Amino acid sequence: MTPAPAAPPKAIVTGGAQGIGRAIVERLLVEGRHVVLLDADAAAVAAVAPQLAGLGTLTARVCDVADETAVAAAVAEVAAAPGALTAVVANAGIMIRKPVTDLSLAEWRRVIDVNLTSAFLLARACAPLMTAAGGGAMVTIASTRAHMSEPDTESYSASKGGLLALTHALAVSLGPAVRVNCVSPGWIDVSRSRTDPAAPAEALRPVDHAQHPAGRVGRPEDVAELVSWLLSDRSGFVTGSEFIVDGGMTRRMIYAD
Repeated sequence: MTPAPAAPPKAIVTGGAQGIGRAIVERLLVEGRHVVLLDADAAAVAAVAPQLAGLGTLTARVCDVADETAVAAAVAEVAAAPGALTAVVANAGIMIRKPVTDLSLAEWRRVIDVNLTSAFLLARACAPLMTAAGGGAMVTIASTRAHMSEPDTESYSASKGGLLALTHALAVSLGPAVRVNCVSPGWIDVSRSRTDPAAPAEALRPVDHAQHPAGRVGRPEDVAELVSWLLSDRSGFVTGSEFIVDGGMTRRMIYAD
């Protein structure tokens, strides 16, 4: 009797309905993983599921990853499904941009909870599953804003800086069974990765591309490519590290003329 084929390995991607998260989901589906997409935007989740259905095995679920109970329930469903959980991508993130004197404590906490606390909740719930499966890898998605800022981005920058520290702390605590790394994107044009095909693309100017040492603004696929590598065995000696994907912008010295 021919044995049944093994279930594909599972990967969780938060904030996976649009933008960088969607590109990561697409990449992991093509690689043959069963991807569990978690996103708080119900309309985006409903739209993206049929759009990606032909790429592989996808489970798309509405989930506020800043909510402890919601994360626990989502991960419990993942644990009950066939296949080993070997990959986790903490990508969910929001920005509330306003002067610090106008930023309410509730707004501050919401950004920290979605961008930073959610990664902690995910790691805490998923680490035992990955360890039991023989090991795995987690990637957090931070930002170059962890190193440099524009005005009125205090909560966002603080959350992304916290992700860097959380990443290396998790790498030390969860290793060697679970490797944990961080990807910090710069300017990534996500306008073509939205669920609404009628949404206008970002009007990029030649100067927008030219100011990057790489010669162009980034694309979501640039981030997804690196995340794919970090989740694979090809990066087996890499953990606790940050990888900046910004076309060289944070290395460029800019002075006023």
